[in-house]
Amino acid sequence: MRVMGVDPGLTRCGAGVVDGAPGAPLRLVRVTVVRTAPADPVATRLLGIEAGIEELIEELSPDVVAVERVFSQHNVRTVMGTAQAAGVAMLVAARHGLPVATHTPSEAKAALTGNGRADKAQVANMVTRLLRLDGPPRPADAADALALAICHVWRGGAQARLTAAQAAARTARTSRTRGGAAQ
Repeated sequence: MRVMGVDPGLTRCGAGVVDGAPGAPLRLVRVTVVRTAPADPVATRLLGIEAGIEELIEELSPDVVAVERVFSQHNVRTVMGTAQAAGVAMLVAARHGLPVATHTPSEAKAALTGNGRADKAQVANMVTRLLRLDGPPRPADAADALALAICHVWRGGAQARLTAAQAAARTARTSRTRGGAAQ
C-alpha cells in the first residue's frame, strides 16, 4: 500500500509518501514540505498548497491519503488555517478518487512510539528508525507527515476492512428490508 501523509499548515504543509504493509518493512518514497509565504493572501496560499499536493499525487500515485485530523487548540486562528489546509488536501485526494483517512496527532504518536503523548523528537526518532533514514526528516512537518503515513499503513487497513464490513452489513439490511416490503 502506498500512503501519502499530510501534516496540514498554511505556512508549511508536510507531505510524505511511504510504501508498506502491516508486518512488512516500510519504504520512504518521498517527503517534502509545501511552503507558502505568510504575507500572501490566504486564498493564494491555499492555491499553493493545492498545487503542491496535486503535483505529488499525480507523480507518486498514492493509494490513500492520510491527513492529520484538526483538533481544538487555544489559538483559533491557527486552527482555522490548519483546517483550511487539511480541507485542500482532502479535496485534491477526492478529485483523484482517492480514499481519505484522518488520524489525530495522538493516534500517530501512539502508533509509532506506543505513547500518544510522545514529543516531536521521539516521533522523529521513530520515523528515522522505521524508514532506515540517515537522519530525522526536517522540518518537523516532514517527520509528522511521514508519521501519519506510517500510522495509516499500520492501522488504516484494519479500519478500512471494518468500514467496508459495516457498509456491507447496512446494504444487506437495506436489501432485506426492501425485499420484505415488496413481498
